[in-house]
Amino acid sequence: MIVRIATEEQYRMPSSALDELNEMDNKLVEVTARGDAAEFQRILSEMLQYVRTNGKPLMSDELVESDVILPPPDTSLDEARNLFVGEGMIPG
Repeated sequence: MIVRIATEEQYRMPSSALDELNEMDNKLVEVTARGDAAEFQRILSEMLQYVRTNGKPLMSDELVESDVILPPPDTSLDEARNLFVGEGMIPG
């Protein structure tokens, strides 16, 4: 599975990471709906760090379509409201 962090890099993630990412995505959708900006930032940071830590960065010359695109670290709650429509970012 290829995950891109917008404004950063693409990472090759093991398929086993999908469940963890999906769980964090569901939490992001919940806190976005509640309007909890502080919790949104905490979970988004946790999710991005999970990808950076558990994924392997792709080489800059490797062109691969991303399966999942995560928002940049500085995404605001208002911006997220436009991103997290329906099920969220992770295909379920």
